[in-house]
Amino acid sequence: MKNFVGIDLGTTNSAICTFNGEETRIWKSPDQKDVTPSAIFIDRRGNKYIGERAYNLAPTSPGNAATLFKRLMGTSTPINLPGTHSLKTPEECSAEVLKVLFGYLPEEMRNDPDIGTVITVPAAFNQMQKDATMQAAQMAGLGNVALMQEPVAAVMSVMRARKTDGTFLIYDIGGGTLDIAIAESIGGHINLLAHGGKAMCGGRDFDRLIFDNIVKSWLLNNFNLPENFTIDPNFASLRALAIWATEKAKIELSSCDDTTIKLSENELRTRDQSGSEIYLEIPIDRETFNQLISEQINESIEPARETLQKTGLSPHDLDRIIFIGGPTNYKPLRDKVAFELGIPISTEVNPMTAVAEGASLFAESIDWSSKSRVRKNARGQLFSRGAISINFNYIARTPESRAKVVAQLGGEAISGTEFQIDSMDTGWTSGRVSLATGATVEVTLNKYGENMFKVFVFDALGSPISIENNQIIITRTAAMVDAIPASHSIGIEALEKLGGRSTLAWLVREGDSLPREGMIVFKAAEALKAGSSSSLKFKLWEGEIEDPITDNRPIGVFEISGSDFEDGVIPAGADLQCEYQVLDSGNIILEVSVECIGGAFHSGRNFYSRLPGQMDFSTATTHVISEGNNTLERINEISQVVDDPKLNQANDKLETAISLDPAESETERVQEAMEKVFEAKKLLAKVRVEHLKEIRQLELDSVNEFFEQNIVQLARPSEKNSFRNLVRTAKGNIARNDRDFETHLEKLKEINFDILWRQDWFVVERFKWMAKSSYLFGDKYKFEELTKLGFLLIQTDEIDKLREIVWQLYQIQINSDSENDMFNVANIIRG
Repeated sequence: MKNFVGIDLGTTNSAICTFNGEETRIWKSPDQKDVTPSAIFIDRRGNKYIGERAYNLAPTSPGNAATLFKRLMGTSTPINLPGTHSLKTPEECSAEVLKVLFGYLPEEMRNDPDIGTVITVPAAFNQMQKDATMQAAQMAGLGNVALMQEPVAAVMSVMRARKTDGTFLIYDIGGGTLDIAIAESIGGHINLLAHGGKAMCGGRDFDRLIFDNIVKSWLLNNFNLPENFTIDPNFASLRALAIWATEKAKIELSSCDDTTIKLSENELRTRDQSGSEIYLEIPIDRETFNQLISEQINESIEPARETLQKTGLSPHDLDRIIFIGGPTNYKPLRDKVAFELGIPISTEVNPMTAVAEGASLFAESIDWSSKSRVRKNARGQLFSRGAISINFNYIARTPESRAKVVAQLGGEAISGTEFQIDSMDTGWTSGRVSLATGATVEVTLNKYGENMFKVFVFDALGSPISIENNQIIITRTAAMVDAIPASHSIGIEALEKLGGRSTLAWLVREGDSLPREGMIVFKAAEALKAGSSSSLKFKLWEGEIEDPITDNRPIGVFEISGSDFEDGVIPAGADLQCEYQVLDSGNIILEVSVECIGGAFHSGRNFYSRLPGQMDFSTATTHVISEGNNTLERINEISQVVDDPKLNQANDKLETAISLDPAESETERVQEAMEKVFEAKKLLAKVRVEHLKEIRQLELDSVNEFFEQNIVQLARPSEKNSFRNLVRTAKGNIARNDRDFETHLEKLKEINFDILWRQDWFVVERFKWMAKSSYLFGDKYKFEELTKLGFLLIQTDEIDKLREIVWQLYQIQINSDSENDMFNVANIIRG
């Protein structure tokens, strides 16, 4: 393979670069731009435009355009194109951009079956978003593809440009996401010490701040527009053009102190409610812009500080801060970030193309013949079993200009034998060296890429000895990444023991070095018969929260269904051997072997689905508001017994969610609000750890109060005794530093649930609540099928069958709030 491809698939702009082993090349768009806008436009005749023309046409007819779809990758949010009467998925839109970028390459390169392509993803991307990116690549027909975290690609580019060693902070802010990385370079070897970031932080958010705080009010003050014109479909074109003009003005502020957000009446072609033609002419200067984005920049500095803290380094230990991404072209942003962090600025790389360039460099380091796209082995060995048994060991890949070749004999040394190494590229020769185990020759690597050498062996008389293999290839790389830390913790939900509480069996923890592989043995908590509709579920969660685990982000389910095998039964207690790989990109590969039926189930064969964790943000406003309010209730309860500033921080983050307008249709706002809810839950988890005794007492009081006020009259005498005895036991465990309290608490909740679950009225009410909460379900088809059947069962008074429907509905729910924890019973056990 002679060409390696790197693609920076961006929120607002994308780029493609190739590396031939020696030089990188950015492939320009037809209009000779280094970057291509990630925009699609389809006109009324069905003609499709992608890139610069689509970006410029999009605001004139927003119903025909798709932009910013990267932010929706890994969700079930549709891209609605009402002007073309069609819906697209974010993956389909990304695939269109990938195909266009790949089309910039020469035909012979595109048609090379061995070409390898690395597509970058933000470190902040969750597992569902990474899976979706791979799906987009498959749709685009790219062939050999691997993913890589954007900070790693940026570091590769930086180290190629910077020839000296040092420790650097990478501040990469694009159109939609922020990535922070801290890397050290020693002799061209790169260690990524830590990384962090923020999912909803980028140039697009700067545009929204200008629009929300300046443009919107200016339009309302100067024209007769409804207060809700930002969501009124009659003013969709006005809104799109105004944001487009806002972005143009923002870019102009990178090179001048002031500008005007300006569009004429002819350009807008929109009238207000009084019939007046609308125009835009809004002056804006850097000082105003700086004030608007100040809070957003401060929020971006916090992840940088947190990432620095993970490494144990101080700003004085870092040599430079390197800026990547379009928004960093704005000098006041660079100056403020550098000042706040106390780290000098470097401008050694092109912030717009560095990630694509670094991705192409990384593509060269991948063994494309491997299924899991592992990195090439850095160590090489030449074996020869001719007249003499001899091995030559060497470093096959190195960023250094020199390398050592060490001889190792398979038997006794023969007196007088010698060897010689010649360069096939330059004619250099080592001269003859006495052959013995440990004999070393240092060779010079005169060029980047492959350096070819030939080995000769001579007997005591100086005559050549024939050896089976005699060629050594040593690749001189621009840089080598030795350590890549995982950006997220990922675990599989499992019971501690039969009837015990759910915990996470970790596949990888945040900061663990990648790639990573291992095996965890689980046991089936219930029997599974061939052909049945039941299944064993390996629920995957992303995050560090141990109580409750449902506060983490659900990222899908690996499922073994009865329909996945033809004969036999997986009995309760059967071993389930789960082998896993976590790739450099953070992607997960799972394979579960079940010896009792002689079966193996692989995540690449549709046994893993991210659908249960996906959310449709175009219809999720009610769900996000509900999640925000539920989390706020927890904060308020904890605030009664704990005084911690993190509770106030969590409360502030929830403001975005609970203040959403139920009619809000802008997916970005809803998605941002959901991210804030996750951030608040992380803060709650920290508070729980630091105030464990007080919060345990609060949790026990809450579940006990619920029993005494709502359940006791429905309970059998034995249940009352069991419950109250368990309360006393749990109370004695509050202060103990173990998990027994949580086990008892789960059992208390289970008793409450079991009593309610046998009440027919409760099952009916639970079903009706779920039936009117369609926003909680990713699989809409399955949801509609189950609810339709459920209502029929209510009419025929078949409540036992309705119970099964309620259980199935829970299984396809996106995630659980605390109200539904009683349903959250894993059906696999830690082995």
